[in-house]
Amino acid sequence: MARRTTSNSSGSSPGSAGSPGPRNRTPQPLPRRRRSVGDFVKAFLALVALLVLLIGVPGALALQIGWPLPSGAPTLDWLQQEITVGTFINVLTVVVWLAWAQFTACVLVEMKAALSGVGLPNRVPGAGPSQLLARQLVAALLLVGAAAASFTPGLSQLGQQLEGNQRPAVAAAAQQAPGGLLAQQQEQTAASAAALAEQAAGAAAHAEAEGDTKFYRIQPPEGRHHDSLWEVAERHLGDGRRYKEIYQLNKDHTQPDGSKLSEASLIRPGWIMEMPGDARGGELVEMPDEAPKVSQEVQQQISDYARTGGAHQQGGGQQGGGSGQRGGGSGSLDRDTAHISLPEQRPGADRGHEQGQGQQGGQEHAAPAAGEGSGFGLPQALLGAPLLAAGLLGALGRRRRQALWQSALGAVGGRRGMEPPTPTGAAADAQDALLVGADPEGVRLLDRSLRGLAASLAGESRPLPTVYAAWMSGNGDLHLQLAQPAGKPPTPWQLGQDQTFWTLARADAERYEDVDTAAPYPGLVSLGTMDDSRLLLNLESVPGIVSLSGREQDRAGVFASVAAELATNGWSDRMTITLVGFGEDLTPLAPNRLRHLDDVEALVETMEAETRQRRGALGAAGQDSVLTGRTGPAQHTRWAPHLVLLAAEPSAEDAVKLAELASDASRLGIGYLVGTQSGDLPGAAWEMEITSEGKLLAPLLGLELDAQLLPVSQQRAVVELFTDADPERDDDRPATTPPFLVDISEQGRPAVYARLVGPYEIIGLETPDGERSPLLHEALALLLLHREGVHPRVLSSALWPRGVTDDVRDALVERLRDWLGNDPDGTPRLAADATGRLKLAKSVVSDLDVLRSLYHEATQGRGVGSRAVRGRLLTDALVLVRGPLLAERPAGRYGWLTHEIIDAQLPLLVADIGLALSAFHLEKDRAEKAIEALDAALGSAPGDERLWHELLRATHATGDSDRLKRLAADLVARSGARGLPPRTEALLDELLPTWRSGVAAAG
Repeated sequence: MARRTTSNSSGSSPGSAGSPGPRNRTPQPLPRRRRSVGDFVKAFLALVALLVLLIGVPGALALQIGWPLPSGAPTLDWLQQEITVGTFINVLTVVVWLAWAQFTACVLVEMKAALSGVGLPNRVPGAGPSQLLARQLVAALLLVGAAAASFTPGLSQLGQQLEGNQRPAVAAAAQQAPGGLLAQQQEQTAASAAALAEQAAGAAAHAEAEGDTKFYRIQPPEGRHHDSLWEVAERHLGDGRRYKEIYQLNKDHTQPDGSKLSEASLIRPGWIMEMPGDARGGELVEMPDEAPKVSQEVQQQISDYARTGGAHQQGGGQQGGGSGQRGGGSGSLDRDTAHISLPEQRPGADRGHEQGQGQQGGQEHAAPAAGEGSGFGLPQALLGAPLLAAGLLGALGRRRRQALWQSALGAVGGRRGMEPPTPTGAAADAQDALLVGADPEGVRLLDRSLRGLAASLAGESRPLPTVYAAWMSGNGDLHLQLAQPAGKPPTPWQLGQDQTFWTLARADAERYEDVDTAAPYPGLVSLGTMDDSRLLLNLESVPGIVSLSGREQDRAGVFASVAAELATNGWSDRMTITLVGFGEDLTPLAPNRLRHLDDVEALVETMEAETRQRRGALGAAGQDSVLTGRTGPAQHTRWAPHLVLLAAEPSAEDAVKLAELASDASRLGIGYLVGTQSGDLPGAAWEMEITSEGKLLAPLLGLELDAQLLPVSQQRAVVELFTDADPERDDDRPATTPPFLVDISEQGRPAVYARLVGPYEIIGLETPDGERSPLLHEALALLLLHREGVHPRVLSSALWPRGVTDDVRDALVERLRDWLGNDPDGTPRLAADATGRLKLAKSVVSDLDVLRSLYHEATQGRGVGSRAVRGRLLTDALVLVRGPLLAERPAGRYGWLTHEIIDAQLPLLVADIGLALSAFHLEKDRAEKAIEALDAALGSAPGDERLWHELLRATHATGDSDRLKRLAADLVARSGARGLPPRTEALLDELLPTWRSGVAAAG
């Protein structure tokens, strides 16, 4: 079972071999910043530059050029005057004055922020380079003073162009990042534990030698921004990377609320932080000299905390810290900081009832693991991804239905592609894994729950809260983790372990109904599981880039899984997914959603245009983010997310550009997942690592997941399934032969005959006694619809959607084998083939097999050369149609039919038979017989436009114009508000030119 990564779970130092921290960084000691002669030189040069730019430039302009603007009011004569050198110089002078005014404003803004110690300053509109220059000059000037400690990090890199260019993106991302989520940024270089511990001890010794110790009290959240060690280090140490020094000084010390700091990202308002000796800023409390600045209560808390601190706590405190974090179960991590934490697991309202269900209760997640040792191996990646499998299975079914209809509408004579090709090899295994692993009910509940929440909030005129992640627990409950507290959730949602968790029990989710509202969080995507809970990260809401480090082949599996689930999930309406650097082309999964770009340069160009467009659209709509836009009148037009998956590592220059674009991405509904080899990526708000063991690590988020992957081999198999079902595929395949042809002669009478087209009946077998009869009937129906064979795990997942053990499944197979019996030669009528799939003998036949065989023989067999044989075979086939498939089947069973396309195949097959028989009769001018055949086919395929067209032609052939008018009026009435299809209108114009006036008169 996956466990949360902590820096002290084993009692070792953070830098020890057992540390679960990032494994892709080279440890380096962080030097303590000391003022040098170079700093004073820089400060002097900065002062000279500021004097020249702020005083020298305007003085020179005033003395040398004077007033550049005209002395009088503008007139039309100006347009007729000659443009002289003086005019050109005056225009340039105005431009220089404006540039000077903008730079002066930047200097004032940067100076105010530096002296006040409030962190990063506001941006001056349109002054990117000017403000950057002003920031560097002011920083260099103040570097030798006390105020420099609270200014922008990275001042030692003054003059380095790359670092300077990175600042705006990092600053914007830092302003948006709550909690400890931005503790790893592009300029971060991880330090070794020994160096950090030495620095922390040195800082404590230095403070003790000076006779004072500085403390900081974690502030409560303001708006959506939460305090973090990174931001504290930025404000008071001058460099956010020094957050580790604060962490080392305070790790495992008892806080006022009794808890302890055990992870650098997990801090809470009200906690006390001992600071290094060189910390500066107005929010610090320097004990004992500045004790009067704070209340008596805070003084007492600081005094108590100081007594518990020190080196004597480092030994025994680590063990307690580790246990303290896990204490109380997985739900003990209720914190006000916005970080991804595992929700508490509470029993559902009907959990006891489910446990009483015996083998069918509470085993939903056990099903994929069943059969591991039985030789029935299937791709584990798809078995362990229920939401991904459900999305792929649903999309595959839609693709196959679309192919059937397009093939039917474009057919002439025998229809090519009446039967989709049967998957073989790896594709067959992938399809079986999808059938076993899919959880369509979970997808349905997730979609209804999220849309229901959005509808409830809209009804209360409340905005959608920003959701960072969703957890789906083992008992089916849904937990949303919010970026910040958003008040009491609407019923039936409840507050979870703290104010940032909204929880919905599965029993309450099942009572939700479909609502007509936009999908609120379409960017949710599964990353993996931890403690029997599945994490869905909202890529759209991340305040910056999500980076993924690790080996290239391991990263590829994560990227493919994310792309496939986003492209096919059932809880989103529309979205664009841009893929760059993918080895396998995943476009066939969802051509309308997925698009591939060749390189990072094309991506940057595309996203720059997309970012400008979205900013303009939000401004024009008067919305501050896509979340508010989704609940407004434009919810179905502008607010679809755009998710970028960059599997290839960008260059340093491209990385900076992407960081700048991502700084405002969460507000615009754009998400970035970027791969990197080193793990050091500019603008990375959340950093994750995929290991060769399949673990997805994010130490500063407190996550260690069993990653959801889609390896290359399974990517190819899944893409093959979609490619074979592509309706636009242009190949020379002949008309597909049914997978199983029956001997329709008198000698081919079967031993067991099942009637599936209409009410379910079985001839040739005695009805089993007891409660197992419905189960055996259902298993036989599944086998009859899959003559190519059924994997045992597919059979068990179809009959027991919540899962079942191997022995129960094997016992059912044995009972089914005994019930079907043996052929006269002793051959069992149910056996396993070489791949382990269960197959029925040819002596077990269904009416659907006979129906397919009769039509095939009439159109591609003996009926081609004999008109009499064709007419007899088609008539016999139409007689077999008694209604829809498995009519009157018991409620609550046969749920696996939703994964099948037989519901589309059977009406098309019946329509083809009716059309062929109608054509057979019209050849001999037997219009009434043709109408009779078409009416019979319409009973099973009422929506087939081809049947109505042939019925119009057959009715016209009778010469009865009144009858034709009545049929036209009936078609118009059936079409409703949508009106008749264009092809039908064109045919009526040809056969009955006055039909429009006749319909109007009838109306």
